[in-house]
Amino acid sequence: MQIKTKKQNADGIVRLETSGEIKEILIKEDILKPEETKIHLCFRGKNSSGIIELSKEEIDSIYKQVTPKMKMLGNIKVMRFAK
Repeated sequence: MQIKTKKQNADGIVRLETSGEIKEILIKEDILKPEETKIHLCFRGKNSSGIIELSKEEIDSIYKQVTPKMKMLGNIKVMRFAK
């Protein structure tokens, strides 16, 4: 997984990039308030780690955009070579 983001600081806008593996997916759900469900993607890389928090609406939006393209993704083969 790769993360690319922009951050505002005193020098202007700085671009940050990091990569890592998703280690855990947490779902926080409240029975009384199901609309406030949050999904946390916990990741860890060589020099960084963090948590990406997504709302139910954001997950639904991602799902709607990815679902029609699943057939195209199904034809992809991952090739790994020894270094």
